[in-house]
Amino acid sequence: MELSGLVRALRLEGPRDEQPPPAEQVLLQLGLLLSQGPGGAGVLRDLGVLIEAADGQWLFGGRSPAALGELVATLSGHAAPPKQEQDAADLPGEDSAYAATAERAADVGSVFLRLLEKLEAAKAQESLGVPVVGPILGRVMGPIYVFAATHVVERPWTNARSQSVAQELLASLVRAADCGSVAEFLRGKDEDEEGRFAAVMGILKQELTKDTWKRNPATKFVFSWTLPHVTRPWLSRYLERVLPPSLLLSDDYREENKILGVRCLHHIILNVPAADLCQFNRAQVVYHALYNHLYSREAPLIQVVLLCLLDLLPILERARRQQKLPRPTAACDEVLQLVLTHMEAEHRLALRRVYAEALPAFVRRLGILIARHLKRLERVILGYLEVCDGPEEEVRLGILETLRSTIEHAWPRMPRRLPVLLKALLRMMWDVHTDRGSTPEPVKAALLQGATQCLILLDHCSEGQVKVLLEGVYGSCEENRVRECLRQVQENA
Repeated sequence: MELSGLVRALRLEGPRDEQPPPAEQVLLQLGLLLSQGPGGAGVLRDLGVLIEAADGQWLFGGRSPAALGELVATLSGHAAPPKQEQDAADLPGEDSAYAATAERAADVGSVFLRLLEKLEAAKAQESLGVPVVGPILGRVMGPIYVFAATHVVERPWTNARSQSVAQELLASLVRAADCGSVAEFLRGKDEDEEGRFAAVMGILKQELTKDTWKRNPATKFVFSWTLPHVTRPWLSRYLERVLPPSLLLSDDYREENKILGVRCLHHIILNVPAADLCQFNRAQVVYHALYNHLYSREAPLIQVVLLCLLDLLPILERARRQQKLPRPTAACDEVLQLVLTHMEAEHRLALRRVYAEALPAFVRRLGILIARHLKRLERVILGYLEVCDGPEEEVRLGILETLRSTIEHAWPRMPRRLPVLLKALLRMMWDVHTDRGSTPEPVKAALLQGATQCLILLDHCSEGQVKVLLEGVYGSCEENRVRECLRQVQENA
């Protein structure tokens, strides 16, 4: 029976000389037609009309979840982004190919929406209900989710229409699963319930291997977009599935992929128990992968790596204590030593800002043990306080916070460093006050206040030596703003 005749028969239009063939047969034929290429738009249009016109009993009563699953997979492949070579450096294709993909995706998404609406209606039918619809939903939800996640965010192969359809499709999936959000759809409603994340990872696993993951440009984005939805305590049960692809992404030569991989690793570190991460030496594997990235000269990558390491280091330290390893093997010392080495020679402002922003957290993490690094840290602080880095002064503000934390944790070592630190702080205060550039007044005030707090702390740990040294400066200073900062130091008890 021709498709148009089948639609008329299902709509009860015209003569009923022929009974419609089984739904499974029709779906298989449609999938074959679609995979042949030409006329895909027409097939999709007719398929949407067919699903809308079909009776639920005819469409689902034959209990053919496999046939529907194969059709959904064929439809998803029809709207997939253009394939690329495994070793290609950039995304392939031209704008026209991506535009065509976006249009196909919008049409396929519309078909999926009609299918889910039909399944929702079939749940309420006495002859079908959940016993029939449940297995079908279980078969099609994973592929439909992967399709929606491929097109829901702005990518080269999407447009406004395909993104809108994908967002509507995700909402429909959540409703069909009786969930309240995408996260609940993936992980389950409670800790004991298994969501659809396992099914999604089962689909992605085929394309997240070392030899295949670059051929489909959407796979890495689907994985990295999906993973953050699965949090503690659910993520630990999937650790063996999500850790290898995250490491694979972070080990690529392209910065974009490295950043994606490191963000995935960071999410895993935050949402998997430390005991699971330390088992089989997983935490050490992640640490070495991140540590190697510290030799990069790209600021965005260094930023995500340092944030990730700051959350991984306590886990490594806990494992070290449990194994009763000697203190010199501490990973935090290794990381900070390398970071300070790079900071000394770094001249690019973007990297200096990233390092200066992360440095206070490393000082707080080490505590009194920061005394091991004081010699190199002092050189970094003095060098970075000298240089203005622009209107927002992120570097100087970060270094002042670093100095403040260093004084608080390693105060017994500060008196011997008082002359050089005092000179550097006073020079910076004068530079800030006399700056006639574009630095906003609130930023100047924050710098002067930060320097004042450092002077007060230095005075406390040196038993009043700062007050004595500043007496002559305070008496000869004629600039009211600097004089006010010095007065706060003098009057602080």
